[in-house]
Amino acid sequence: MSVVTSPSKTLNNQSQGMTGAVKLAFANSGGKTHLADLYQTSPLRVLFPNAAQDDILSAALVTTSGGLVGGDRLSIEVKLDAYTNVQVIGQAAEKIYRSNGPDTIFEADLTVGENAWLEWLPQETIVFDQARLRRKTSVDVATGGTFLGAEILVFGRTAMGESFDAGLVRDAWDVRQNGKLVWQDALYLSEDIKSILNHPAGFDRARCAATSILVCGDAGDYLDFVRALLSTAPDGVNCAATVTNGILVTRWMALEAQDLRKCFGEYWAAMRHELKGLPQTMPRLWHM
Repeated sequence: MSVVTSPSKTLNNQSQGMTGAVKLAFANSGGKTHLADLYQTSPLRVLFPNAAQDDILSAALVTTSGGLVGGDRLSIEVKLDAYTNVQVIGQAAEKIYRSNGPDTIFEADLTVGENAWLEWLPQETIVFDQARLRRKTSVDVATGGTFLGAEILVFGRTAMGESFDAGLVRDAWDVRQNGKLVWQDALYLSEDIKSILNHPAGFDRARCAATSILVCGDAGDYLDFVRALLSTAPDGVNCAATVTNGILVTRWMALEAQDLRKCFGEYWAAMRHELKGLPQTMPRLWHM
């Protein structure tokens, strides 16, 4: 195993942001998953919390700068070899601050080997007013592999009474199975975002949204299970699930971020237990 830690090659200023990267690789040895390779550059860091009893190896992504601004660029690569089981979680909510023009770029490239299991569980991304975020998550899942992933967006620092009225969000997914493209999706918000969020045919006043996808050979078999979970959502949370080209897609919109977070957490805990018999709980970092 090699571990490389490097400083960021660029300093944050008005015209050029920070460039951070993480590359993680996991392998199976003796029936156990272990870290095979790690490369990281500031402001990205990886921590490895002690796993709870009967749970799997966990890697926590940390942005040491405390948030991202226009011009910052982060890239994450995660590769799981065959028969490995890993959970990758965000250490805390990510903050995307106001930009004077440049975009904040976030790219994740995730590879799930044969009969491997990856939980991709970032916490909320909070988009401040006039922020500019372009995020792309690319996933490739091999035969027998399972990917349970999600992204959560909060439009404005709602706890402080702030809203996301203008700026840019492009949040895209590319999903492949054995290298073949099977699903693409992108949320695009720009210009008068306040009107889009308030419009009944848009977000109908929702101030947060989430998407989760399940990629595996029998993803469609879990549709009824997921819909039963969603049926208990409280007022103020709209959610639904569908299967498209063999991918199980679940979405939430809510007026309050805490309501969405609660519903999402219940879904995630139930799904990891149903899929892999893992503890029906969220990681400790989720509650901190």
